[in-house]
Amino acid sequence: MSNNSSFWKAGHTPTLFAAFLYFDLAFMVWYVLGPLAVQIAATLELTAQQRSMMVATPILCGAVLRLVLGYMADRISPKTTAIISQLIVMGALATAWFFEVKSYEQALLLGVFLGVAGASFAVSLPLASQWYPPEHQGKAMGIAGAGNSGTVLAALFAPGLAVAYGWNNVFGLALIPLAVVFVLFIFMAKNAPNRPAPKAMGDYLKALGDKDSWWFMFFYSMTFGGFVGLAGSLPAYFYDQYGLDPVVAGFYTAACVFGGSLMRPLGGALADRIGGIRALLFMYIIAASCIAIVGFNLSSQYAALTLFIIAMLGLGSGNGAVFQLVPQRFRNEIGVMTGLVGMAGGVGGFCLTAGMGAIKTSTGNYQLALWLFASLALVAFVGLFSVKQRWRTTWGSAAMTSARV
Repeated sequence: MSNNSSFWKAGHTPTLFAAFLYFDLAFMVWYVLGPLAVQIAATLELTAQQRSMMVATPILCGAVLRLVLGYMADRISPKTTAIISQLIVMGALATAWFFEVKSYEQALLLGVFLGVAGASFAVSLPLASQWYPPEHQGKAMGIAGAGNSGTVLAALFAPGLAVAYGWNNVFGLALIPLAVVFVLFIFMAKNAPNRPAPKAMGDYLKALGDKDSWWFMFFYSMTFGGFVGLAGSLPAYFYDQYGLDPVVAGFYTAACVFGGSLMRPLGGALADRIGGIRALLFMYIIAASCIAIVGFNLSSQYAALTLFIIAMLGLGSGNGAVFQLVPQRFRNEIGVMTGLVGMAGGVGGFCLTAGMGAIKTSTGNYQLALWLFASLALVAFVGLFSVKQRWRTTWGSAAMTSARV
């Protein structure tokens, strides 16, 4: 495929947008316990740590299940895997709505099934990626990956709907857009004609033997883990730190996650233009600086909100940059690597969400958690800087790929 080929003629646009819609609605329900956490915790009388564990459970289960769905996407096709997973999620929401969630344990169980929605990452990205040549991977993966904007929908609407109709009915209301997108996906999405051969389970172990895979897993655990971990924690953070009611805290969180979601495709396009490594280095500095400043427990909620938005812009761009690089390094193992890297991102989000709740319970505030995250982002910066020369002179060289690395 020529470098001059138009992006919109290079692949299959209906599949690209079907992947986005599927990912978007899946992320909406994966994240829904975050914006509802304060209201659910009040009803079920949960502690701050239980509240954070309830929010973190779908994140962790989504991380682990990305390996399962990634393997299924390789074996039975991304489209079929997406249909199966969406049926499971809709069944779980319908059950929770009909029988109602009445205990902490039931909330955790619902979180386990919502993890299937979080695992959609390992399906939607290969579905889109397999249609596009190397020079357009950043844009394709960015558009499909912008489905994490579903977190915006949940943050905007879930708390208000919970006030109007009760938080348990939010699970039933979520089924309406899910069903619409499910039908659209069936008709719009197509598997790429030149899909890589299915990978055996041993290929995952082989991939783990490559040190580059560990670097990508770490880098994504910071960008996506930071994005989804903050998205899950910010409603409680604004409620605890500034005394905002759940609906206003949801609006604040929506502003943050909207910025991060918007920047994922733009981050991928930027990485296509200036190189994924350069883009990612810049984003780590932005995110680390903003989060470190918020860690000083700012008295102004508006200053904190502004810094969180800027940090999420950096993390969202970083998500796009990471997945501009992954297909260049692991073109023939994209299904395996999407599962592994996506799993690492989810684990990072779980650690951040659960860690913020645990540190809040132990110390009374979030300062240490925010500073720890900022420090790890700087570690990621140093790690990426240390490998950039090797990457640019091996698999990222002009002789190996038409994309800018």
